[in-house]
Amino acid sequence: MSSSDKQITLYYNKLSVHVQRASMVLEEAKVNYKKYPIQIFAPKPDWYLEKINPRGLVPAITYGGPDVPGDQPSPEATVIIETSIIMEFIADLHPEANLLPKDPVERAKVRLFIDTVNTRFAPTFLGFVANGDSYQTVLDGARAVQKLLPDYGKWAIGDQFTIADIAIAPFVSRIELASTCGVGKYAAGEDRLVLDALNSPEFAKFKAYSANLQERPSFKATFDGDYIIDELKKLLV
Repeated sequence: MSSSDKQITLYYNKLSVHVQRASMVLEEAKVNYKKYPIQIFAPKPDWYLEKINPRGLVPAITYGGPDVPGDQPSPEATVIIETSIIMEFIADLHPEANLLPKDPVERAKVRLFIDTVNTRFAPTFLGFVANGDSYQTVLDGARAVQKLLPDYGKWAIGDQFTIADIAIAPFVSRIELASTCGVGKYAAGEDRLVLDALNSPEFAKFKAYSANLQERPSFKATFDGDYIIDELKKLLV
């Protein structure tokens, strides 16, 4: 059995932005994988904490070992946690998917983009929707991302779709979804303000990029907007 044919089990929850990142990279790589659901806001089972992730977080994957039920992980399998590590692992395991450039300069661009997403844009999702931070924080994050978008191609580093694009897609979509549906702890009217701003000429490149991301088949296969809104409503009451 080749390294790319070994069993993979994804421990997931559809609400999680980080799980969608891991799911998208698996879909892009056309991996035959199993899924096992884990509740985010409930105590984790002992077997999960002991054998998968002592932090109790998702996503996580098991790689290799026998094909066993998700709640009976084999000690022969390798456990991989942390979303960025999972994304690069799958990209390296399946080079034919072209999710990481071979050129070191282009790889550096991918990693810079992901770092900018993680530090400047991703935190604005919870900040705006869950904590009621000003919509201007979202716009500041979008500006930081837009500065990195090239003048050619549809994606973060140009014509090649990479894990850089996967890194931002779940956050862009959830900010737009929560604002469109009026779900969040932001001040009254700020949902409209953030949408109007993101649709303005200043953010034309960012908006076009966001639209391209949400048309990607791997995004559509891993995004359940109705479920996300229902769960956010329960959490933010």
